[in-house]
Amino acid sequence: MAASLVSLLAAKEMVLVCGSGGVGKTTTAAAMGVAAATHTRGRVLVMTVDPARRLADALGVGALGNDATRVPDDAFVDAGVEPHGELWAAMLDTKAGWDELIRRHAPDAQLRDSVLANPLYQNITSRFVHSHDYLAMERLHELHTSGEWDLIIVDTPPSRNAISFLDAPGRMKEFFGSRLLKWLTVPYRSRLFTMASKPFYQVADRVLGSRFLQDIAEFFILFQTMEQGFVRHARQVERLLSDPRTTFVVVSTLEAAPTHEASYLARALARRELPLGAIVANRVLPRAFTAKAAGTSARKLGKAAGGELAPRLAGELGTDADAVEHVLGELSERFADVAIVATREAERQAELSELAPMLVTIPVLDRDVNELSDLAELARSFT
Repeated sequence: MAASLVSLLAAKEMVLVCGSGGVGKTTTAAAMGVAAATHTRGRVLVMTVDPARRLADALGVGALGNDATRVPDDAFVDAGVEPHGELWAAMLDTKAGWDELIRRHAPDAQLRDSVLANPLYQNITSRFVHSHDYLAMERLHELHTSGEWDLIIVDTPPSRNAISFLDAPGRMKEFFGSRLLKWLTVPYRSRLFTMASKPFYQVADRVLGSRFLQDIAEFFILFQTMEQGFVRHARQVERLLSDPRTTFVVVSTLEAAPTHEASYLARALARRELPLGAIVANRVLPRAFTAKAAGTSARKLGKAAGGELAPRLAGELGTDADAVEHVLGELSERFADVAIVATREAERQAELSELAPMLVTIPVLDRDVNELSDLAELARSFT
């Protein structure tokens, strides 16, 4: 049997969908979930970490959060497809994610409550550099190890941010040994240093607010006591990304810039020795536009428009001959323009096919994807 995206989904436990913004990555991830739920009997979860929050609209399940929401079987029936498995959807909630992270890694209830009660806890975590990326990786690890799901499909942040997403576990390990963390915590661990720097902190408190720096330092001292749990989990996540049960799917259109980004991402995955299962080319023009006979027909149509064709059609349609001639001429010219685009797409498609074991194409639709039936139509390209 020829390899297909559906067969890839059936063979894996986790699929991370990557790509630049605006290429239909979120929609493709949702369509992959629909394909998996209709061709396998497992429990499928599609999780988005993209702040755009378009996944819920595509699946028609309302607002999404940390807790998974099931797509009703009736929705599949209304879309004209029969589900053999279950499809669920969720979205990373940064606030809930941090709270759960602290509860999981705190060695005891007292430390847990101290961190959660810290005055700057919510403010710091909401602005913590790359916190969204790291929390997403933690959430993936939690979902995978729970054993609840047969397949988890992850809609990652756009393009080069996806590389940031992949590097998040390593950055967390580096953070605990960083100079920044030492700078924040040493003054409150050393009485001598505190006495020497007291004037500075008094000035800072007057400028930034009472106990501002001390609250930060106290938070990170508490945070540092959870280093062992954070680092251990970061290593487990790194192993999960390179596990044979995990694969990556890069989504792109065949325009110049997205194709370049997809190539960059595919090579970045190869450098990290992370498994790239497929590249999906989205919104692809029909190959019929590149056929020689089609181009010849378009040119003949344009030439015939100035002869007897336009008056004859105008008579049959009951409209003005000059207007028909203009329309036919425009069709001939526009076909030539689209044929050029389709030819360039074919060249870029060939370039991308060399970077992955599988290249899947999704045809361009004449409408926006807003309903489950639209996702089911896209999913047919995966078989």
